[in-house]
Amino acid sequence: MKADKFVKYILQICGLILINKAGFYIVDFFDLLIPGNVLGMMILFLMLWLKIIKLEWIEGAADFLVKHLSFFFVSISVGLMTLGGLMAEAGVQLAVILVSSALIGMAIAGGTSHLIVKYKQRKEAQNAGHDL
Repeated sequence: MKADKFVKYILQICGLILINKAGFYIVDFFDLLIPGNVLGMMILFLMLWLKIIKLEWIEGAADFLVKHLSFFFVSISVGLMTLGGLMAEAGVQLAVILVSSALIGMAIAGGTSHLIVKYKQRKEAQNAGHDL
């Protein structure tokens, strides 16, 4: 039974890798200005949304990968240790860019969430026969 589960996870991971690689190949072919992995995630989202693939087909591998996500940052952290000169030279600029981009991202996410909640409340009020 465990071998069946292992083979299932391997096939699911292969499917996710295939979708990711498709994003890279499309970016290279059309010379797009977005990263291939971002396009791959967009393709995965569209395929799930359009029900081309079912969530159950990739859910086990996706849960496993998210559960162990911190492990994948180890190599990035080790790579950053080799960039001490760059950090000393442009550390303040990098910090400003990182903080400002995080704040912009949070503001956009918060604003979008706020708009969605207001829209749902307005719809619920209209369905109940009340106007805001």
